[in-house]
Amino acid sequence: MLGVVENHSLPRAAAFFDLDKTVIAKSSTLTFGKSFYQGGLINRRDALRTAYTQFVFLAGGADHDQMERMREYLSSLCRGWNVEQVRQIVAETLHDLIDPIIYDEAASLIEEHHAAGRDVVIVSTSGAEVVEPIGEMLGADRVVATRMVVENGVFTGEVEYYAYGPTKAEAIAELAASEGYDLSRCYAYSDSATDLPMLEAVGHPHAVNPDRALRREATARDWPILTFSRPVRLKQRLPSLSMPPRPVLVAAAVIAAAATAGVVWYTGRRRAAFART
Repeated sequence: MLGVVENHSLPRAAAFFDLDKTVIAKSSTLTFGKSFYQGGLINRRDALRTAYTQFVFLAGGADHDQMERMREYLSSLCRGWNVEQVRQIVAETLHDLIDPIIYDEAASLIEEHHAAGRDVVIVSTSGAEVVEPIGEMLGADRVVATRMVVENGVFTGEVEYYAYGPTKAEAIAELAASEGYDLSRCYAYSDSATDLPMLEAVGHPHAVNPDRALRREATARDWPILTFSRPVRLKQRLPSLSMPPRPVLVAAAVIAAAATAGVVWYTGRRRAAFART
């Protein structure tokens, strides 16, 4: 458990989550490869390469050089794509593709942070067109993601903002300044050593399913190391936070009690009237 509810007289706090292999079990962008193929955005060769890239990513993670190669590949791949078509494909396949690979442990942590009064922010290297709908599905308060340059409704293949490495930490610092977060009271979660700047930016860093480099750093710095291993659909989870608010429950109980009292009173009147006859 994460402790007591935030004292609102203190500065605000947030929990920053990397997305791929931290909240979900795969790469969010690469997961849509088959859907992009079926939608005519990529050819069969690109679809196979995307599947292979996903396999490599899952098998061994990705260091800085691999992330750079992946960025260059995906940037060139999406050149000329219609932005609205991408958004439509993501919206239509989101629940089928992403919902089954959300870690139950991550969803529980998100719920716990919200219950403690902290904002939840997804900070991902994947593109905003993919990350923003996933963030909404997860109930995140904010999303930081890579943004591509768009002209006349299509991607140019150039990157406007790359949410990676030090830029993630910079984005967190900017959010802290604009939202009033006290970073010493904030939390961060990631699986990759490339996110060390993000983890170092907060008072409560956590390594989740860490790669070798991050595991070494986390062990040396005595950071908590978490293992997430149970992907589960959100609708199959216990609806711990989908219960009606307490005032609603109290009102429902009052109404039920009043209705019961009314039935008892009406039954008593009927019996009394019958006895007099």
